[in-house]
Amino acid sequence: MELVVQDVQNLLSVSDIIFSRDFNEALIHQVVVAYSASTRQGTRAQKSRADVSGSGRKPWRQKGTGRARAGSFRSPIWRSGGVTFAAKPQEHSQKINKKMYRGALKSIFSELIRQKRLIVFQDFSLTLPKTKLLVEKLKKINLKNVLIITSKLDNNLFLASRNLYAVDVKDVYSIDPVSLIAFDHILITVDALKKVEEILS
Repeated sequence: MELVVQDVQNLLSVSDIIFSRDFNEALIHQVVVAYSASTRQGTRAQKSRADVSGSGRKPWRQKGTGRARAGSFRSPIWRSGGVTFAAKPQEHSQKINKKMYRGALKSIFSELIRQKRLIVFQDFSLTLPKTKLLVEKLKKINLKNVLIITSKLDNNLFLASRNLYAVDVKDVYSIDPVSLIAFDHILITVDALKKVEEILS
């Protein structure tokens, strides 16, 4: 398979095994769900009646007062009592093996190429970390919602993109399935694409 390198109008040969995969929606869904779940902190916590500070004494005797019966100051129906079915910290991560993860990435890249959403550049960099420069550069190639992937993190690009809502910059080792499907276009450098091919082969 050959891809057009946009800024120099050359052709770049890439592996059919990696970039001509069928679209496996079920696999991609499973990997995206697992990846998203693993990013959850899972640290939320509330106090149940067992955790709330307070006496264990019965507030008043069972019968004879005319009041509703009560057994604890820490009851969830009381003010400052515990929470019914209190949330506790939990682990949300799901296990996905390497073969499935790589298979999903191959499938995503293949679909991006089919939909003409993967744009290859020989070089994409900035001389200064200025948002204005990046906006002008993206406007020239008519891109708004874009993920820029470089072979190693370009600090100027990264700093320039931080204040842009629909632009993100990652290096090859930071890409993930959620980011790849979240953006309208993926702009990737030739060196980065070769590294992707090397990692996924």
